[in-house]
Amino acid sequence: MEIPTVVVVGTTPLPGLGTALRDVPANVQIYTSKDLARQRQATTTDYLEQNPTGISSNAAQGNMFQPDINLRGFTASPLLGTPQGVSVFQDGVRVNEPFGDVVNWDLIPQSAIASLQLIPGSNPAFGLNTLGGALAVYTKSGAQFPGGGVELSGGSFGRKSGEVDWGGSSGVVDWFLTADATDDDGWADHNPSRVRRFFGKVGWQNQTSDLDVSFTGADNTLQGTQTLPRSFLDDIRQAYTFPDKNENKLAFVTVKGSHFFRDEVLLGGNLYYRNYRTSNLSSNVNDEFSETGIQATNDASDIKQGGYGGGLQLVLSSEAGSRKNQLMLGATVDIADARFTQKSQDAAFTPDRNTVGIDDFELETDADTTTRYLGAFIADTFNLNAQWTLSASGRYNQARVRIEDRTGEAPLLNGEHTFSRFNPAVGINFNPNQNLTAYASYNEGMRAPTAIELTCADPDAPCKLPNDFLADPPLDAVISKTVEVGGRGRFGTSWRWNAAVYRTRLENDITFISAGAGATNAGFFANVGSTRRQGVELGLEMQRDPVSFAVRYTFLDATFRSSFAESSPANSSADEQGIIQVEPGDRIPSIPRHVLKVRADWSVTSRLFVGANVLTSAGVYARGDENNQDINGQVPGYTVVNLDARYLAGRRFEVFVRINNLFDRRYFNFGVVGENFFTGPDRTFGPAVGIDPVPEQFRGPGAPFGAWLGVRYSFGRQSAGRVSDTD
Repeated sequence: MEIPTVVVVGTTPLPGLGTALRDVPANVQIYTSKDLARQRQATTTDYLEQNPTGISSNAAQGNMFQPDINLRGFTASPLLGTPQGVSVFQDGVRVNEPFGDVVNWDLIPQSAIASLQLIPGSNPAFGLNTLGGALAVYTKSGAQFPGGGVELSGGSFGRKSGEVDWGGSSGVVDWFLTADATDDDGWADHNPSRVRRFFGKVGWQNQTSDLDVSFTGADNTLQGTQTLPRSFLDDIRQAYTFPDKNENKLAFVTVKGSHFFRDEVLLGGNLYYRNYRTSNLSSNVNDEFSETGIQATNDASDIKQGGYGGGLQLVLSSEAGSRKNQLMLGATVDIADARFTQKSQDAAFTPDRNTVGIDDFELETDADTTTRYLGAFIADTFNLNAQWTLSASGRYNQARVRIEDRTGEAPLLNGEHTFSRFNPAVGINFNPNQNLTAYASYNEGMRAPTAIELTCADPDAPCKLPNDFLADPPLDAVISKTVEVGGRGRFGTSWRWNAAVYRTRLENDITFISAGAGATNAGFFANVGSTRRQGVELGLEMQRDPVSFAVRYTFLDATFRSSFAESSPANSSADEQGIIQVEPGDRIPSIPRHVLKVRADWSVTSRLFVGANVLTSAGVYARGDENNQDINGQVPGYTVVNLDARYLAGRRFEVFVRINNLFDRRYFNFGVVGENFFTGPDRTFGPAVGIDPVPEQFRGPGAPFGAWLGVRYSFGRQSAGRVSDTD
C-alpha cells in the first residue's frame, strides 16, 4: 500500500518495503523531483552529470538527449555496441534494451520522475549488467503529486519546450498524467532534435493492497554530430560528415502491485510489455576508397523489438526487541524478440561533407534475435542489535541469446549462446548513533555478451556500428567483483557528509577494439582479460537558510590489468602493422581520473532563488589510445559553470532562467584516434584529389554558452513529493 515519507532504498527492483538507508552497505545517492525542478536542467542526464559523485558524461553523440553516462567507470549509453555496465530501471522494470543493452535516455520523461536512486557496486539483486551500479527511476502518482501545471520555455539554439502535468486522487483511485514536447535546432550544424513523450499512471489502493498501471510513449527524432579532428576545432559547430539520424519510438506498459497478507508478509510484483522501434542512418567514410573509388557509405539499420516479462517478490519481516529481520525472495523473467536489418548505400561527399547516395540501398543483414533472461534471488537484512546490521544476498542469472539468419545466405550465423552464474553479496553496517553510519560490503555481478557483441567478435572481419552480423567466435560473460568501505552522517542539524572507498575488478571484460582508419566506428569486440576500477567518493553538504551548498569529489583510477594487442593504425605509437600493445596499468580511455562538482543555492528573498553548478573534470585518454602513448596525449580537462534562477511571481506563477557554460568555455569530454580524410581544399575529401588522410585525435565538443527563459503556471494543491515509492 502507499506508505508515508521515509528515506528508504530499493535494494531490489521489485515492489516491497525497501531498506532503511542506515542499513544499506553502499554509497547510495537519492534525488527527488523537487531537486530536479530546482535546477531546471534540460534533461535528466544533465542533472546526473552536474550533481552526484561517481558520475561523468561524454558527448560522443553530440546530442543533448544521447550522452554516455558513466558510473564509477561503467557506461549506460544509447550508442549501439558500447559495452554497457550499468542497469537502469523504471518502476522496477529494466529498461536497458535487450538488443545491445543500450539505455535510451530520451525515452524517460523527466516530468514523470518522482525520484532517482543511484545504487553503486555490483549488487546482484538488480540482475544482469549491474557491474558498476544501478539507477532506479521511480515515477509520480496522483496521490503523491496532486495538482498540476503548464510550463513553457525557449531560448538558445532555437529550443522550444512545453510540458503539462496533472495528478489527483478520489477515494481509493489516483491518477497522474504528463506530456512534454521539445524542438531544438541543436547547438551545432545538422543536429536538431524533436522529442514527444507521454506518461500516464492510474492507481488503486486500500489499507492492504496497491495496484498501479502506467503507460510511457515516445516518438523522437534525434540527429547527432560526430567527433571532429583537431585541425577542425576552429569551428566546433561544423559536422565531420552528415547526416547521422536516430528515430526512436516506444510504447511501454507496466503493471505493478503489492498486497499485505499480514503486517509482516508482503507480496509484490510487476508485469510489463515494451515495444521499441528504432531507425538509424549514419554517414561514414569509406576507408577502402583507394581500392573501390567509393568515397562514402550511408548505413541504415532498423530494430523492431518486443519485450515482455515480470517478477514476483515475497517480503517476510519479523521483530524481536532490537533484532529486526527482513527476508526477500524473488524471481524475474525477461523475454524479448528483435528483428535487426542493416542496409548500405554507396555515396559521395558534397563540398560540405554531406553524403549523397549514388546507388540504391542493398540489404546486408536481416536477422532475428531472441533473449531470455531468468533470475532468482534471495536477500536478507538482519539487525544483530541496535547498532549492527548484517545483510546478505545472492542471485542466480541465466541468459540465453539466440540468433537466426532470415536471408538463408548466412547459415553460420545461426546459433544459441547460454550464460549462467550465481552472484553473492554480503555487507555489514555499524550505526553507533543516529548521526553516523559506517559500512563494508563485497558483491559480485555478471553481464552476458549481447547479440551485437557475439556477432562482431572476429578481428579478421571488423564490422561497423550499427554492425553487420557475422559468424564470429563466442565471447565469455563479464564477471565483476566489488569491495566497498564507507560511511555517512551528520554534524549538527546543518551538515551532512558521505565517503566511500571501493575497488571493482572485472574478469573477461569486453571492449570494442577499433580496427578502422577513417571509419572510427569499425572494429570488433573481444574479451581483454581483467580490468579494474578503484576510487574514492567524498561528499559534503550544508543547508543553513538562506544558503545551501554541496561539494562532491570523485577520484577514479580505471586501468587494464591484462596485456592484449589492438589494431589502432592512427595511433602514433603503432607498429608497421598498425598494432599497439596494451599493458597492465594503462588507463582505460574516456574515464576522467578526477571530477569535482559544486552546487550552491541562495534564497535571495522569499520569492527569488538563485543557484550555480561548477563542474571540473580531469582529462581523458582517447579511444584507440588504450596504451596511453599516442603523441596527442589526453583530451584536456575543463571547468564549466552553469547558473539558474527562479522567481515566484505569485502563488501559482513562476518564472525561471537557466544559463549553461556561463563563460562560453570551449571544452571536450571525449576523444578517439582516427584518420582525417578531409585534407583537400576547404576540408573536402582529400583522397579524391590525391591527398592522403592524416592521423589525428578526434574530439567531442561540449555545448557552448546557452540561455533559456521559461514560465510555469500551477493549479491545484502542489506536493513536495516523497522519496519512498521504491522497493
